[in-house]
Amino acid sequence: MLHKEGNAKYPEVVSTQLNPKSISMAELYGDISVMTQEWTDGLAAQKLRTYAEMEGDFNRWVIFDGPVDALWIENMNTVLDDNMTLCLSNGERIKLKPEMKLIFECEELSQASPATVSRCGMVYSSPDTCNWRLIVKRWLLSLDRKDYPDLVIFTLE
Repeated sequence: MLHKEGNAKYPEVVSTQLNPKSISMAELYGDISVMTQEWTDGLAAQKLRTYAEMEGDFNRWVIFDGPVDALWIENMNTVLDDNMTLCLSNGERIKLKPEMKLIFECEELSQASPATVSRCGMVYSSPDTCNWRLIVKRWLLSLDRKDYPDLVIFTLE
């Protein structure tokens, strides 16, 4: 957003959003077909590989939006530590670039191990500080004034 507003201080961001709980582990990371013995990349592996192969001075974010599950998050431990490498079950390793970031957007971390939690930075937004009024106000401010000349924005206290 800041890059689009003409602020050269902030690099461009390319992002992908996934809900890891809405798909199977094979669909998330990849799997070997029992019939053909061929490897098929999962969504996370495919995106991380694509972003790792991209050239240019811009940030690449993969956003995992959904509940943290002990099964899928444990496979991220090698990505989250100093190795920054995703190890797939076919033996392949995808090395992340410094411009690549993983963001986990979840309600709670009760299913995550202490090892996983210690590898992540946490940002907590309470419902009191990030409520519907702020979202509506931001949306109203984003409207084009030419389309809504009589629009008056006021705060509800």
